[in-house]
Amino acid sequence: MATDHAFIRAVDQRSVSARAAGALHSSRANSIQLLDRGLRFTLRWVPSGSEKDAKSAVLPGGPRDPNFNPFLSPDPMLTVGTLGDDHNVVLNKFPVCDRHLVLARKQFEEQRTPLALTDFVALARIMAEAGGLGFYNGGEAAGASQRHKHVQWTPGEPGNPGLAYLVDALPVDQPDQYDCRHPGLPFRHLFVRAHCGRNTDPDSAAASMFNAFLRACEVLELKPDSEGLLPPCNMLAQDGWLLMVPRQRERVCDVSVNSLSYGGALYITHPDKLDAVRSKGPLAVLAEAGFPSES
Repeated sequence: MATDHAFIRAVDQRSVSARAAGALHSSRANSIQLLDRGLRFTLRWVPSGSEKDAKSAVLPGGPRDPNFNPFLSPDPMLTVGTLGDDHNVVLNKFPVCDRHLVLARKQFEEQRTPLALTDFVALARIMAEAGGLGFYNGGEAAGASQRHKHVQWTPGEPGNPGLAYLVDALPVDQPDQYDCRHPGLPFRHLFVRAHCGRNTDPDSAAASMFNAFLRACEVLELKPDSEGLLPPCNMLAQDGWLLMVPRQRERVCDVSVNSLSYGGALYITHPDKLDAVRSKGPLAVLAEAGFPSES
């Protein structure tokens, strides 16, 4: 993965062969956009006629099966390669967009085990070459479909989920570890400045994101329990910012809420759920999945 071009080419080549073999589902989806308090959200669903795949294809990770671990011995048809000593790079079998990647630990750890520096090293190597969004669904209540610890990456292309719709309201030119809250978000969260994104040094970016993660956990009081597991939470990192959101439930309006939802995209299994989300409003959905803002 020496260059952006070589990395993307390897992902695309694997995608072509995996799709031809039936190992990779389509990322095709219909969508509408909703404005809520001046913030633009996208609601996406599998087109009609794809009912068999609807409940899995639009949700990152696909269906839950506690008796199957797709990351311990990842499907060779979906495996792009290794990244460092600790991670395999795997195509998400149920992608939300093209080039949607899973960075899974080679050895099993619970998904709610606190993120380690090596998890951010893996993300930073990809983000430094190709930009994009790194994210983590910390547990089932945060939208994780698999117990095996992993982080994910999606390209930062127009139309893909990300932090761009939020960061315009945040202070600019702040140093690493500067933290703040977005004035328009009605739920507990924290933004922390982090040195990350395209053309950054991977080692310094990984350290910066890891320290931002630790800072967010401290401020939001996300402390490991007696088993060493974090409370459910979502983490998103992109272009100089890391966002953390504590979670209390996965589903609102029968819609699964995950990190990408806080990146501006809600994935529904059928268009008949549109009215419920439209009536409640995307921000209210996100707030109910998390915790009310501190007064």
